[in-house]
Amino acid sequence: MDPAAFARNFRLTAVPDDFFDDPYRYYALLRTHESVHELSPGSIFLTRYEDVAAVYRDSRASSDKKREFGPKFGDSLLFEHHTTSLVFNDPPLHTRVRRLIVGAVNQRAIARMEPNVLTLVESLLDRMADRQAVDLIDDFAAEIPVEVIGNLLGVPKAERGPLRGWSLAILSALEPAPGAAILDRGNRAVSDFLDYLRTLVAERRSHPRDPESDVLTRLIQGEADGERLTEPELLHNCIFLLNAGHETTTNSIGNGMHSLLVHRGELERLVREPALMPTAVEELLRYESPLQLNNRMTTAEIELGGHVFPAGTFITLGVGAANRDPAQFPDPDRLDVGRKPNRHVAFGHGDHACAGMNVARMEARIAFARLLARFPRIDLAGAPERDRRVRFRGVRHLPVTLG
Repeated sequence: MDPAAFARNFRLTAVPDDFFDDPYRYYALLRTHESVHELSPGSIFLTRYEDVAAVYRDSRASSDKKREFGPKFGDSLLFEHHTTSLVFNDPPLHTRVRRLIVGAVNQRAIARMEPNVLTLVESLLDRMADRQAVDLIDDFAAEIPVEVIGNLLGVPKAERGPLRGWSLAILSALEPAPGAAILDRGNRAVSDFLDYLRTLVAERRSHPRDPESDVLTRLIQGEADGERLTEPELLHNCIFLLNAGHETTTNSIGNGMHSLLVHRGELERLVREPALMPTAVEELLRYESPLQLNNRMTTAEIELGGHVFPAGTFITLGVGAANRDPAQFPDPDRLDVGRKPNRHVAFGHGDHACAGMNVARMEARIAFARLLARFPRIDLAGAPERDRRVRFRGVRHLPVTLG
């Protein structure tokens, strides 16, 4: 393979077969030969940390996706959802929704949540303890965020079964080139999700809960001195919360445990030195970022990597690539659970930094700590099944023995 030629011809819509197992060597080629890479006319891909962080900070880089998603989704429920949710909007909607969500997941709220998350994790470990075959995704990682976000929105436990399937269907449509079957599943999932939420919201309007702990009540009531969300804004941002909280946390726990199992020395180091857990969580997020790609569109001329791009340029941010950039992270392909400093961009940056990042950190910290304390000899029981998506990086199935 001619590295320079490969970099020139790279397309996210047609990646090599082994890209899903290890995208980082391809990101490194791009960083070396085409750090500001043209995917198509008017569309670029960034792989350097400095460029990605600069775009995250730049007010000329818009998160509004209407122009991008119109051709992709047409006049569909997927278009309605993804252009109404917090993550794909600019102020004023972004500001209103983010303020409501952040107020409900502040440090006091997280402290109140911790005992319940610890109880949940211990109960999952108890259920796994006597089993010979354990899938660390289905039996552990995927169970945690569904319960946490379900509790925040007050979704009855008996009604949480479809949430994971809806989430995967909706978010899979965000891939660079989703096929017709993926789009159909995504639209049906949005429809089913909306039908369910209309009933849940009507019940909560009739029986509101404490807005300090119930995010749905907080979203319904709005700020005391501010306007309330419209019904479509409310419903679609509830979908966003359930999807984003579920997908990224499941993947961060699954990716993190897989990385530790492959890098056995770092797992054993963490068992010996549990005080390293906070830095370990950050390193695992950097090393295998659950969100590999993000997107912006320029609203004015912008300079990146010595090139000037006009307003209307689509920018794909290589989050996973930025987090392996040797200019920012010494020896970036080495997992180091004690790494400091660690200014990764796994949660984004600036005004659009993940609103629930501290909830995700808390879930991961408890999950890793209790799993390793209970089962320090945990090991792989077979080959993991890697999720074959380029935007989201995760493990669909991770068979382990608990020792």
